[in-house]
Amino acid sequence: MNSHFSNDSSKKKGFGDLMQSMNEFFHEKPMRGMLQSIDDFFSSASNPFNSFPVDFNEHEDYYLITAELPGVKKEQINLEVFPNFVTISVSNMELYSEENEKNQVIKRKQSMNRSSRTIPFPTVVNEKDVKASYKDGLLQIKVEKQTGRKISID
Repeated sequence: MNSHFSNDSSKKKGFGDLMQSMNEFFHEKPMRGMLQSIDDFFSSASNPFNSFPVDFNEHEDYYLITAELPGVKKEQINLEVFPNFVTISVSNMELYSEENEKNQVIKRKQSMNRSSRTIPFPTVVNEKDVKASYKDGLLQIKVEKQTGRKISID
């Protein structure tokens, strides 16, 4: 019987060792470096998904979404409000043309980039309660919280 108990505890110890080894694996140099690189890739301005940083803060009476959009013009921003989320889209069209020495266009290129972020809300949002402002590369969206009708209890 004693061998049965020792076998059981060695299984538990073996599983604990495995979990510890997995934990160490993800926190040691090669893996930690790779995970950091992935994080850096998605948070960098040059990633192919053209993401931009967004903060979501909840206050007592409202939600505040802040998006950092340096160098973006107000006309490039599109906001869409849905019952449970807001989508921020940024469009950028670039025109490039190359001319020869006689000022004749020999090459013309046009590219369109679009990036967007969708921010979910914990409650339903009324589009009338959404206000947005844009100044110095900072987009702020303020969403008033819905309040229910107070009912008196008899």
